[in-house]
Amino acid sequence: MSETKKKKKNIVAQKVKQSSDSSENSSQFDNPDYYFNRELSWLDFNLRCIDNAYDMTNPLLEQMNFLAIASSNLDEFFMVRVSGVYDQYLAHVAISENKTCQTPKELLENISQRNHRNVDKQYKRYHELMPLLANTGYQMKSIDELSTTERAEMEYYFKTLLLPTLSPLGIDAYRPFPHLVNKVINIMVKLKKDGQELRAIVPIPQLIDRYFVIEGQINSIILVEDIIIHHLDDIFEGYEVVAAYPFRITRNADFSIVEDGASDLLVLIEDYVKQRKNGMAVRVEIDKSRLMNFSENQLSYLQEVFDLEDNAVYLIDGPLDLTFLFKLREEIGKSAPQFLFEEHVPFLNPKHLGEDLYTQVKDHDIFLHHPYDSFDPVVNLIAFAAQDPHTIAIKQTLYRVSKNSPIISALKTAAENGKEVTVLVELKARFDEENNVYWAKELEEAGCHVLYGVSELKTHSKISLVIRKENNKIQPYLHLGTGNYNDKTAKIYTDMGLFTTHPGLIDDATHFFNYLSGYSNLPDYKHLHVSPFAIRDSLMDYIDEEIVFQKQYGNGRIIAKMNSLTDVPLIHKLYEASQAGISIDLIVRGICCLKPGIPGISDNIRVRSIVGRFLEHSRIYYFNHNGDNHLFLSSADMMTRNMIKRVEIEFPILDKDIEADIIDYLELQLADNMKARELQVNGDYIRPIIIDDKKINSQEILIERATQRQKDLDERLAKEKQGRRLRLSKLNPDKENEPKSVKTEETSLFKRFLDWLRSL
Repeated sequence: MSETKKKKKNIVAQKVKQSSDSSENSSQFDNPDYYFNRELSWLDFNLRCIDNAYDMTNPLLEQMNFLAIASSNLDEFFMVRVSGVYDQYLAHVAISENKTCQTPKELLENISQRNHRNVDKQYKRYHELMPLLANTGYQMKSIDELSTTERAEMEYYFKTLLLPTLSPLGIDAYRPFPHLVNKVINIMVKLKKDGQELRAIVPIPQLIDRYFVIEGQINSIILVEDIIIHHLDDIFEGYEVVAAYPFRITRNADFSIVEDGASDLLVLIEDYVKQRKNGMAVRVEIDKSRLMNFSENQLSYLQEVFDLEDNAVYLIDGPLDLTFLFKLREEIGKSAPQFLFEEHVPFLNPKHLGEDLYTQVKDHDIFLHHPYDSFDPVVNLIAFAAQDPHTIAIKQTLYRVSKNSPIISALKTAAENGKEVTVLVELKARFDEENNVYWAKELEEAGCHVLYGVSELKTHSKISLVIRKENNKIQPYLHLGTGNYNDKTAKIYTDMGLFTTHPGLIDDATHFFNYLSGYSNLPDYKHLHVSPFAIRDSLMDYIDEEIVFQKQYGNGRIIAKMNSLTDVPLIHKLYEASQAGISIDLIVRGICCLKPGIPGISDNIRVRSIVGRFLEHSRIYYFNHNGDNHLFLSSADMMTRNMIKRVEIEFPILDKDIEADIIDYLELQLADNMKARELQVNGDYIRPIIIDDKKINSQEILIERATQRQKDLDERLAKEKQGRRLRLSKLNPDKENEPKSVKTEETSLFKRFLDWLRSL
């Protein structure tokens, strides 16, 4: 028997023994003190986003952008996660979640306490950054700070463009409190007439710009709510305006989609989106900075109307909804780009486009790391196939795509050109449902076969298959990735993708699509691991094997990179691996429920988070395997939803050169001491120690590497082109002296000849 077979046999025997002890191992890890709560861990992640607004290595407008990111994140957190806990509270659920065993009431109070800390820090930085905007040629102003000329321009804007769109809503016995739209800013107005106190609300239309810019030597920015409040006397003529302040509610968007008996999933999703817009209020934000004395009476009125607890009320010292800073950053950045990150042009090999891409992939696997590598080859894979006479069929899964997606456009073109196009559009992608319903209808009208996903599961896989006929043989080309087929987010999310013609992977991909589109038994995959369940099983198996190797050779090593870590069985298994002495490094950008550094439990586990210029989105799982290296990329995080509630793919890296590149990347992220934060056993995230003043920003290093690779490639291609010209000139010395018109005519004729050949 070979050494490898003996090793495998020992592993299997060991795993059988371990499986018999699994319940005992799990029970020793049931202590709530061994975990961080999911919701509170997420709030710590959002705090790390806010901290980037304090990071002076980020340009001014990028610091401002992180404040907007934190606000956008928080809205979704309340609509989904806090809403879920609030539902538990109303339903008198005893324990909110099974890790830290907090009651819903305790958790809501802890969320409120921690988030109030975050919001206070966020607005403190907002007020510090706004005066610095003057350096960019813009300045945030109140109405009182406007010059006479600026006031006149503001008055004209209000009367001609703003006033006609406003609909003030009185509140009395005949006009009940209106239904207010989720996340829209409203102005609460307290009025008085003939000794009687009244209330009214002025909703700010969603399609109105949040701010008005008056151009000048330094452009002045005035928030729209300030303009409206300044003109309330004009709106409520004949009434005394006693007080006015902006407020905003966030509604519950955490509704389950019940698919049983649904004859038309498209209609079901459309109804679901409408239902979400009318959810119960779970948060009210009030801009108290507009009032000299904010009375408790005003606060209690809104609390009573929306039936909210104290912990759901946020008194904000500044403008509500800082997501307006996204647009402001973009607008200012056009005239003052020096206050933005220096533009990064992704690496692009011209041989990774068109027919050359297929030639290259057939020769060897191609690995792309976005956004350091261009996303163009991924788009071009589909776009070229749509027009390519050799392409017979295209199969693809879509979870989130951009607004004007070139991939959607290419798929429609392919169907119109007679290709067999099968597309799975996941209609249940949260907050993209409406967009995906639209695209599903567009694709169907173009002649594509559109699948709506799998019943009760979300299809989160990132996979494309292009089938061509070459030399009377069928040749498939496969792309697998960790991120969405979204050309916009591919510029700001770090993700990885693989082009391959590996027969085993192609065979698995074919079975995967056939299983999704038709009726067949669950495939027996040879290389892919597909959730639900199979990815968790594979990860636990590889951790078990690493434990065996650690006991035999003492060289156990695991590195895992993901967005979030919440799955209890996997956390238990990692604790078990730590107890066995395995060195474990986890790079977890967001939520981490695992608590590192617990003596005797997780003292061999280190956890770090990197929040930087790009959103870390790739999922990588590495096992040393006694030096044999097993490396996987995946669309799935170590979260329970990814393990059992979604269709996900985990795929191996079989090319040793690509494997080495990814391992090098992991080691670089583990060396990062600028953007990384290390999780402590008490829940704090601290900066790594910088040794010998050696500062390492992994993302900036990868940008520099990509730039250098492009420079080297361009120089090499230029030399090759020059060499070809030299050889041609030696073969035909008179060719270069021909008139330009003759050369152009010959080139045109040659191009037409090639086009004619392709048409055959």
